[in-house]
Amino acid sequence: MASASSSAAQPSTAPGTRSWMERLWSSVADRGRPYAAVLGPDHAAGALDRARELAAALLSERGEASGAAIARELLALLGTLGPDDKLAFYRYLSEQFVPLADRLREAAQAYLADPSPASATALADAAEPTRQEVLRRMNMATGGTAALVDMRRDLLGHLRKMPDLRPLDSDLRHLLGSWFNRGFLEIRRIDWQTPAALLEKLIDYEAVHEIQGWEDLRRRLAPDRRCFAFLHPALPGEPLIFVEVALTTGLAASIQPLLARDGDEAAARAREAAADTAIFYSISNCQDGLRGVSLGNFLIKQVVEELKAELPRIIRFSTLSPVPGFRRWLEAASRRDALPATDWEILQGDAAWWQDAAAAEALRRPLTQLCARYLTTPSEGRGPADPVARFHLGNGACLERINWLGNTAPRGIAESFGIMVNYLYDPDRIEANHEAFVRGTYVRSPEVERLLPLQSRFSS
Repeated sequence: MASASSSAAQPSTAPGTRSWMERLWSSVADRGRPYAAVLGPDHAAGALDRARELAAALLSERGEASGAAIARELLALLGTLGPDDKLAFYRYLSEQFVPLADRLREAAQAYLADPSPASATALADAAEPTRQEVLRRMNMATGGTAALVDMRRDLLGHLRKMPDLRPLDSDLRHLLGSWFNRGFLEIRRIDWQTPAALLEKLIDYEAVHEIQGWEDLRRRLAPDRRCFAFLHPALPGEPLIFVEVALTTGLAASIQPLLARDGDEAAARAREAAADTAIFYSISNCQDGLRGVSLGNFLIKQVVEELKAELPRIIRFSTLSPVPGFRRWLEAASRRDALPATDWEILQGDAAWWQDAAAAEALRRPLTQLCARYLTTPSEGRGPADPVARFHLGNGACLERINWLGNTAPRGIAESFGIMVNYLYDPDRIEANHEAFVRGTYVRSPEVERLLPLQSRFSS
C-alpha cells in the first residue's frame, strides 16, 4: 500500500460493526450447534478429513440452525488449512459433489420422450451438481460470502495447472454472479467524508494509476473530481469496484495533467464550474474472486446517470484509457515488420525517446496507425485483442480518439509506447453501439477511421 502522507489531514475512522444479518446468522448457528451430531466432541480426524466430513454433513443436514452451525465450523476450519490441504479440499468438492447419475439419466430420458417445459425444468434441476447446494449452505455462515469470494480467488491461481478444478470454479462463478447481481449492489459516492477504512482500501486497490498516499487521494476527491463505488451488503466496507472521474473542459488527451493537479480548492471549484466533460480515468476491480462477474459495465452506466442528474451541464462522458496489450501485440514476431526498421532503431536505441521531440514526432503517425489497427482487429471471435477495448466497446462506447504520448509514466511507455485512448459514452447511442459490437462492428469516430488502412475500414 502507498504510505500515508503526514502532511495531509486524514479522515476519521468509523468503528467496524457487523451487519444485522451477520448477527442474526451467528445467533442461529449458536442455537443450532446442539442439534448437529457431527459437531460432537469426538474430532479424531485430521483437519482435511474433518473438512470433508463437515462438507458431507452440510449437504445431508436438513435443519436451518444446525446447518448454519456446521457451515460456520467448516469455514473456520478451512481458514486453518495449508495450501496443499486446501487444494485437496477443492478437488474433493469438484469430484465428489456431482449430479446424481440415476436421477439425471431418468430426467434426460423423460425429456427425450416428452420435451415439454416441465420436463426441461426437471432435467435442469437434475443436472445441477450437488456441489452448488454445498456452496449455498456454506454461504449461510457469518462471513460465508466473503469466504467463497476468497475461495474463488485462490482457485483462479490454480486453474491453468489443475483443470480438474474447473467444475468448482464454474459453480462458484455461477453463484457469485447471482449473488452480486446489479439489483443487490449499492452505488456510493466516495468523498473525503467517507470513513477512512474504506478510503484506505481505495489506496490499496487502485490498479491503474497508483495513489501516492493520503495527500494524493485527497486531490483525487477534490471538487472537480468524483469517485463512485459499488458495495454489497454481504461485504460491508469492502468496495467491489470503483471509478475515478475528472471534470474537465473538453476531452482530456493526457493523464499526467490530471494526476498532477494541485490541491488548491478554489482552482478545483473553478474547474468544476467550467467543466462540460466527465473523464473516467481509472476503473479498478477490487475483488479478484469476482473476476468474470459483470460489474464495471453497470457502474459506468450508473455513474453517467448520476452525473447527468447532479451536473446537467456535463454533456460529454468519456474514458481516458490505457492500451495494455499494444506493445506486446506489436512486438510479436509475426508483426515485427509492421514498423519500419528505422523506427525500431529509435525505440530500442534511446531509452527516453519520447523526450526527444524529433524522435517522438517521427514515431507518432506509424504507431497511432498501428494502434488503431490493433484496437479494431478481432481476436479469436471475442472482440478486439485489447481487453480494455473489448470491455468499453462491448459496453456501448465509441472508439473516439487515440492520444499520442497520453501517458509518459514508465508503465504507459512499457505497455503502449505512451498511447492512451478516449472511449466516448454517448447516452443516446450506448445500446445501438453495443448491438453493433455483438454483430462484429466496432464503432469508431471519423478521426480513428482515417488512421486505418483502406482494406481494414470495412472489415470490423
